[in-house]
Amino acid sequence: MTEKIINKDTEKIRREKLEQIKKLGIDPYPQVSLRQQTNEEAKEMMDEEVVVAGRIMGKRGHGKLSFLDVVDETGKIQIFVSQKAVGEDKFELIKLLDIGDFVEASGKVFKTVAGEISVQCSNIKILSKAVRPLPSTWFGFKDTEERYRKRYLDFIINADSKKIIETRSKIVSEVRNILEEKGFLEIETPTLQPIYGGANARPFKTYYNTLKQDFYLKISDELYLKRLIVGGFEKVFEIDHNFRNEGIDATHSPEFTMMECYWAYADYNQMMSLTEEIYSRVAQKVLGTTKVSYNGFDIDLKTPWERLTMAEAIKKHLGFDVSKLDDGELKEKAEELKVKIGKRGRKFNRGLTVASIFELVEDKLGGPVFITDFPKETTSLCKLHRNDPNLIERFEPYIGGKEVGNAYTELNDPDLQRRFFEEEVKAKKEGDEEAHPLDEDFLTAVEHGMPPTGGLGLGIDRMVMIMTGTHAIRDVIAFPTLRNKK
Repeated sequence: MTEKIINKDTEKIRREKLEQIKKLGIDPYPQVSLRQQTNEEAKEMMDEEVVVAGRIMGKRGHGKLSFLDVVDETGKIQIFVSQKAVGEDKFELIKLLDIGDFVEASGKVFKTVAGEISVQCSNIKILSKAVRPLPSTWFGFKDTEERYRKRYLDFIINADSKKIIETRSKIVSEVRNILEEKGFLEIETPTLQPIYGGANARPFKTYYNTLKQDFYLKISDELYLKRLIVGGFEKVFEIDHNFRNEGIDATHSPEFTMMECYWAYADYNQMMSLTEEIYSRVAQKVLGTTKVSYNGFDIDLKTPWERLTMAEAIKKHLGFDVSKLDDGELKEKAEELKVKIGKRGRKFNRGLTVASIFELVEDKLGGPVFITDFPKETTSLCKLHRNDPNLIERFEPYIGGKEVGNAYTELNDPDLQRRFFEEEVKAKKEGDEEAHPLDEDFLTAVEHGMPPTGGLGLGIDRMVMIMTGTHAIRDVIAFPTLRNKK
């Protein structure tokens, strides 16, 4: 309550200063700045005239002298203002400036007796008067919930928060560069879809008034990107938001960013090579090294990465071979380990039970490692394994105990795809809310012929988390989803 009173009083004082600035005949919100150099550029121009601009983040005064710490995107520079140099009217303006205001300063760059590179101000101009105070720059913006709600303040006060988002931008740019260099085209797919698909997840549902029809926010780009493969595009990708109506925790957000790509005439082996190349090249470019530390693991992202089948990973980390257990023994083992027993509808399902047991292994996978050859029941969009009809040609990459993507040798047999979809529809009727709906238009597309194809989805948010050492997904999203403030 005390803080609210202080802020209210401070805002009142600032608004009074705003009126005084206007009475001086000064526009506190001019249309344009004549800035010519960034602060970083200005620091390299000793004894030269510069025009810099930025937000005041520090202010000190001694009689007819004033010192302003002005910050722009490149860093801080000190503005040295004397009444003698700028005149009484401009120095009167200095008295009305506060931390948070934006200013433009002109003058010659010099070094103070204390050795700080500064601008000897000959003219100063207000660019924007802040009528609300910033959080304390000394103690930082500590209220975690408030930091996410007022992210703009978080970026001003907490340099680390801003750095994470800057790094994210560079990571996304480099992922895009790598794919385009390899001949992939980025093509946008619909965000509003009449039938959701491409993953097992609950969608967000909306209603299109003009069409009088339900639509869904996309849960994946997959089925539309595959339509492009059918249409003759051989390498396509999209970096875009997906939406899944699920829980929020440290590693999950209902709105998240994925890179999905599809490569005609390739399989999951080539997608593994592409995955490790993307990660290693992005790390080297953005971080300057392929070595990162995450969740207590020291990780080197350089190629090649380890490859383990799901059964091998279970045997390595849990000490038993699931392939040697019959259904009864597998069910007993699942009960012993206290994991969910897989079911399709109401019937016991071997493959889903193996996948449940594998979840106990995930946090042990420091990696980077590819977990390959999943049970066929884990997805309806993947090709059966060429050596074992009970498995599919699927992999997930793991880094620091976290799954960071998903990839298949894509199913292109329309009759088998229809059968798998029908099994999903049946499971949905029996209570599986995340089962995949049957997309008749997609099946029609595949019936026209789809070449052998490799597909890959990489979570961009998790990639950023790993490369910045961040453990909350909300920290790597500029404006994360939050519950309404009561």
